[in-house]
Amino acid sequence: MSSKHSNDKKTANRSNLARRRLRYAAALLVLGCAGAERPAAAEGAACVADAGPSPRRAVGLVLSGGGARGYAHLGVLKVLEANRIPVDCIAATSMGAVVGGLYASGMSAQDMDNRLAKINLADVAFDVTSRADLPQSQREDERLYMNSLSFGYGSRGFRLPAGLVQGTQLQALLQDWTSTVPGNISFNALPVPFRAIATDLQTGQKVVLDHGSLSQAIRASMALPGLFAPADVDGRTLVDGGIVSNLPIETAHDMGADVVIAVDIGSPLRPLDALASPTDVMQQMIGILIHQNVARQREQLKADDVLIEPALGSLSFTDFANARQAIAAGEAAATAALPKLRHLALSPADYAAYRVAHSAPASKPVRITRIEIASQGAVPQARIRETLHVQEGDVYDPAAVSRDLLSLTTLGNFESATQQLVDNGDEHTLIINTRDKYWGPNFLLFGLGLSSSTTDSGGFRLHLGYRRPWLTSSGLEGRIDGTVGSDLTNIHAELRQPLSNTAGYYLAPYLELQRRYANLYDDNGDLKVTQYLLQTERAGLDFGLPLSTLGDFRVGIAYTHAYGSPQYNLPANIYDPGLPPSQQLFPAFYGRQVSARARLVIDQLDDPLFSRKGYFGELRIEHSLFAGSDSFTELYGKGIAATTFGRHSFNASVEAGGDLGGKSNPTNPLGFTLGGFQHLSAYAADQLAGDSMLYGQITYMNQLASFNTPPIRGLFAGVSAEVGNVWVKDSKFGSGALKRSFTFFTSVTSSFGPIYLGVAFAPGGRTNYYFQLGHSY
Repeated sequence: MSSKHSNDKKTANRSNLARRRLRYAAALLVLGCAGAERPAAAEGAACVADAGPSPRRAVGLVLSGGGARGYAHLGVLKVLEANRIPVDCIAATSMGAVVGGLYASGMSAQDMDNRLAKINLADVAFDVTSRADLPQSQREDERLYMNSLSFGYGSRGFRLPAGLVQGTQLQALLQDWTSTVPGNISFNALPVPFRAIATDLQTGQKVVLDHGSLSQAIRASMALPGLFAPADVDGRTLVDGGIVSNLPIETAHDMGADVVIAVDIGSPLRPLDALASPTDVMQQMIGILIHQNVARQREQLKADDVLIEPALGSLSFTDFANARQAIAAGEAAATAALPKLRHLALSPADYAAYRVAHSAPASKPVRITRIEIASQGAVPQARIRETLHVQEGDVYDPAAVSRDLLSLTTLGNFESATQQLVDNGDEHTLIINTRDKYWGPNFLLFGLGLSSSTTDSGGFRLHLGYRRPWLTSSGLEGRIDGTVGSDLTNIHAELRQPLSNTAGYYLAPYLELQRRYANLYDDNGDLKVTQYLLQTERAGLDFGLPLSTLGDFRVGIAYTHAYGSPQYNLPANIYDPGLPPSQQLFPAFYGRQVSARARLVIDQLDDPLFSRKGYFGELRIEHSLFAGSDSFTELYGKGIAATTFGRHSFNASVEAGGDLGGKSNPTNPLGFTLGGFQHLSAYAADQLAGDSMLYGQITYMNQLASFNTPPIRGLFAGVSAEVGNVWVKDSKFGSGALKRSFTFFTSVTSSFGPIYLGVAFAPGGRTNYYFQLGHSY
């Protein structure tokens, strides 16, 4: 450390000490109990007991990391406050840095508890975004691809994100809750001096964060490797401090604490027979490193120091749902330690003065004098500025700015987008820092579907996607989607060129090639008579309009060429002896057309493949052009609604399609089909085919269990009832009885999509056992 920097720190420390003494003296005067001042502490010490009627020792609080177990720190703070035990400085790591940093900013334990009770910290910490808030393009991707598996490709080859979670929502929450703290502050100047511990990812060295952005320091301290993405602070890439100092007792002593209260909420090591995967082994290794450095830190405890260890049992790192249990454990442990702590307690008058002196400063309106965009990437800074609703001269509203930044990251253009308000006299500069996804600029997506049943031979589909955003500064995006499977090979490539930065409408030229196999059944729908190979080539141009976050509307024109042939055939005279032997029973076909198509999609489901709440609607119409007497008009619609009551879920859907007079679509000779998983499940895939179709279903599910960590998330049991049928041109739509199917199933939701195992029944003794793994088979 340079001598200049050291002198600056000493000057800041002396100024901080003088400031706190003035505040404390003012508080005593207000309370009518002014007294003598204690002798000055050693020069440069950050942990200083306030001057009062009698000298006392400075109390340092040390809070360890431990994920959701860190809620116990709140319980400890509540007991300290209730028993008038002061905290003069805080050193903390990871989740301890979250609680300790907020407390150091002047927030009381009860205020913190009230705020945390109103949010789902698990959703915040793990960047859970409601699917309804995503752009439609991302919702479309979720139907095919696993959103947890996205490779990037650039000049450095193939890369993955450094963490499963980018921490954007947590950063925004912390920035909002610490908005009264300037972004360029010495942490000695906080209401309670504070240090956050992080680890330099390059060198492995311990990093003690003592100045800058408080929210950024907290975020860096809890960046658990492999789970949370690292944080960049002052040019260093930082991760969770628990690896080097999970219980930073030494840091509290270095700050000048005379007495340390250390709270250790670390998780115990797991028994060997509980290590069931490579991930378990990796987590155990991290746990061993943490236990080793905690043991070294415990050796730093002095005779008067107090160690508090809440009894958290099997409460896990991610078990945010049991926050009350952790808080209660913290209160119980701190209460048990009171005999060792009571000698630190202040009188009611002294503690009241202490609280006034260490409370958060009154929030005053701050007007932004300048906005600075710190971004180096493909997205123009002007486009980032357009996203912000705040302007120079506006009163700073951190929550509103956070909403704008979250919308930036939700669009998928950035790894992170953060804000920082820097005060420099009368100047208040809002710095917006965006970071491109370093694992790009080319992104690869993957999805898998497997299907097996007693009515089908089974099959698979592997989905591969490619995304290249911001090919030009105007926002041109390249998109390629491909499927390789046992029954389908398909590739769809398109460009999306935005035409407006505000309305969002775009042009999308595209090319699609498809090759698929379709089974053809007899008129009764019971006997498979042949299999057709269908090939389709389509090129078109669409005009698209996103409907806010509701969905998307596209209308366009396309040219389609299609042909098909049976894989095996029979002589036609088997059924009609009068026909020549050379004539085949199943003809080949050829068709081409120019058509106009419009498609409206409203998608507000919570999950496209396992819907438990929300709604979905699709309406599609296609009309042939320049076809004369061979013209056709095809209409299709689908609606889904789902709702949840506790662990009980219901969803229902209706689907219909048909030709509105004229000829059938020459490029889709099989028309509409029914049969297969969740499409009359007792029947084989595409067993029923016709020119028009009607289908409906209702499903009930009961959640039997939930799991806090991937890949398994939930276990369900359910039952569904389905009805539907198809009709050909010569029969009236809706004529005849609807076919029925009833299904009993169990399902597991996982990182790879839902997994179903079930049995379906239909009248007449029809039964189908099936196994299904989505993504979109």
